[in-house]
Amino acid sequence: MTTADPPAAATADPQSPPRQWVGTPYPLGATYDGASTNFSIFSSAAEGVELCLLGDTADEQGRRDEIRIEITEVDGHIWHTQLPDVRPGQRYGYRMHGPWEPDDGLWFNSSKLLLDPYAKAIEDEVDWAPACFGYDFDDPDQPNSDDSAPHVPLAIVSDPYFDWGNDRAPLVPRHETVIYETHVRGFTKRHPEIPEELRGTYAGIAHPVAIDHLVGLGVTSLELMPVHQFIHDHHLHTKGLRNYWGYNSVAFLAPHNLYSSRDPLGTPQEFKTMVKALHAAGIEVILDVVYNHTAEGNDLGPTLSWRGIDNHAYYRLMDGDPRHYLDFTGTGNSMNMRQPHVLQLIMDSLRYWVLEMHVDGFRFDLASALARELYEVDRLSAFFDLVQQDPIISQVKLIAEPWDVGEGGYQVGNFPPHWSEWNGQYRDTIRDFWRGEPSTLAEFGYRFTGSSDLYEADTRKPTASINFVTAHDGFTMADLVAYNEKHNEANGEDNRDGESHNRSWNHGVEGPTDDPEIDELRRRQRRNLMATLVLSQGIPMILGGDEIGRTQGGNNNAYCQDNEVSWYDWDDVDTEFLEWTSRLVAFRAAHPVFRRRRWFQGRRIRGIEDMAWFRPDGEEMSDVDWDTGHARSVGVFVNGESIQATDMYGARILDDTFFLILNASDLDLDWQLPGDRWGARWIIDLDTEDPGVGTNDRPSIGVEAGGTLTVTSRSLLVLRRTARTLSESHPAVGGGASADTSAAPPRRSSA
Repeated sequence: MTTADPPAAATADPQSPPRQWVGTPYPLGATYDGASTNFSIFSSAAEGVELCLLGDTADEQGRRDEIRIEITEVDGHIWHTQLPDVRPGQRYGYRMHGPWEPDDGLWFNSSKLLLDPYAKAIEDEVDWAPACFGYDFDDPDQPNSDDSAPHVPLAIVSDPYFDWGNDRAPLVPRHETVIYETHVRGFTKRHPEIPEELRGTYAGIAHPVAIDHLVGLGVTSLELMPVHQFIHDHHLHTKGLRNYWGYNSVAFLAPHNLYSSRDPLGTPQEFKTMVKALHAAGIEVILDVVYNHTAEGNDLGPTLSWRGIDNHAYYRLMDGDPRHYLDFTGTGNSMNMRQPHVLQLIMDSLRYWVLEMHVDGFRFDLASALARELYEVDRLSAFFDLVQQDPIISQVKLIAEPWDVGEGGYQVGNFPPHWSEWNGQYRDTIRDFWRGEPSTLAEFGYRFTGSSDLYEADTRKPTASINFVTAHDGFTMADLVAYNEKHNEANGEDNRDGESHNRSWNHGVEGPTDDPEIDELRRRQRRNLMATLVLSQGIPMILGGDEIGRTQGGNNNAYCQDNEVSWYDWDDVDTEFLEWTSRLVAFRAAHPVFRRRRWFQGRRIRGIEDMAWFRPDGEEMSDVDWDTGHARSVGVFVNGESIQATDMYGARILDDTFFLILNASDLDLDWQLPGDRWGARWIIDLDTEDPGVGTNDRPSIGVEAGGTLTVTSRSLLVLRRTARTLSESHPAVGGGASADTSAAPPRRSSA
């Protein structure tokens, strides 16, 4: 056994130590009650624990005055004490004493100042000095005795008080939800109408200009990329880059301090102010959370918190080789979801963000890793059991990224019934359909109608599917139609990083072009993609910036680009596409048939099916038609009288009936509308070839039943029925039973 001891604290005064009471083991963390602060930390393997109080200011070397307080009270592996003289704003950390035996997975090194896993406010960053690492670079079996305190983040005792006033959660029903995925910093960093000191911060999002944009767009829920305190990876630091995305957490209860316009102590209050402002505008806040791994990486990573507190408890270690870590995330380590105190930390974090920070839901990064109790993904793992029975967490929106990098980690469709999932199959299918890939119609049918083949058998609803075409990881929508290949050279990895198979299409020229025909085709394809996304059954998620035409110059992995590559360019807004996107979202909100709570059943409503599929000749699709590899066009009838829902007063909800034509082929088609059993007269509400049709300036075009429309190649039309079918007025025509052959693509449950 080897023990590493740091030099004596600079200003610890053993003659006059601060007053110290016994305190309580719970709640964990540093808790100020208005008169004193209780400190509590879990470690089942430490032999001694010191609470370190740091001074407010640092010298040129980053050193602060430090007072060390031995904690002697231990209950059930919880070390605790209470200090009546400590108030909010006090910087603190821990030094843990115990064995240094790396081959046995024990990394205790009291020269390392460790971050409280329950810290609620944090100051400073990791500067990646050698002292941040627990081992000696020249001999990794030996401890590094350099004091890390001047080089690592410090926890701050937080003031829990905040005036929430009459804040109320918007409680947007899942089927009415439209998610906008964005980044706290990138969203407002370049916005000229937001004061410079607020750009890129929580206060920037709370600014009326930012909120007006979201309200005007019509989104209901803001999904923020990680805001848990994170650090910038060492390999990025050496290249002069930064971890822009933030999937590198170092604390699960603290909002990231660099997104604050205030001093670090005020960061939680600024975050709460943002949530309060968004709620006042009727917008939910959903957090992208990263509980599957931490920023400490593998055995060669830094010792910042969990590794030095209780490595065996917090991490999944290799069987028979506990020096190394099981890695289901591609980041070097995985959290130990079999350990009760790890599960407690995650659940305490989730409850804190709901109860204290008033957030409305969570999107779980690499959620399959959370389900790994042994090696296989177990959908009934302890984590999901805890979420299911928790009276707080079970009531908010829960979204899984249903995969990790481990074997068997792709779990789309396999999460519990009350969860929604990022539907990667939806993304791939919609991209393939609109770029003209063969044999996509049947798959498209399921994705457009909510992916019943993935979710219906488990009593889930269409809202189980989070539909997206683009997300932070990959091309933006503007780049999806402008690049065949990734262009990630700026990331410093010789363009080896990022996905190589993007299902994108540059339409003839790689990158920007002056060719007006290519430019117009790209714009039409973006309108097609956005219209398909917003009008599909399920929950649409719009990638922030797509609505204004944001480009990353072909970079499909901009995780390290904390600069103009990733920041939204508000001086170059595609106003036409912004108006188109806003119009689509408003159209969806106005028509419940595009946001159904239940699946289409293929049954008749007043003599007409709730949904049907058609060929360009006006005839219904057959099994053979679905399997035709060269077919790239389809018509969709959706019956607005089939919603099967009531409003809050019990009145039945009815909607208009629509016919959609999606022509992904490279040919203009003469499309014949169905016969008058389906609708006697129709008007065009939306046309991606001519986006002005259906607006106040451009009256809708009327078409009679059985009439023919010329549908431009790679375009989408939405027609609304304005006169009912003949079958409704002539009993001899309709009302009888007929075989159901068109509610969904063949061979699977109906969509």
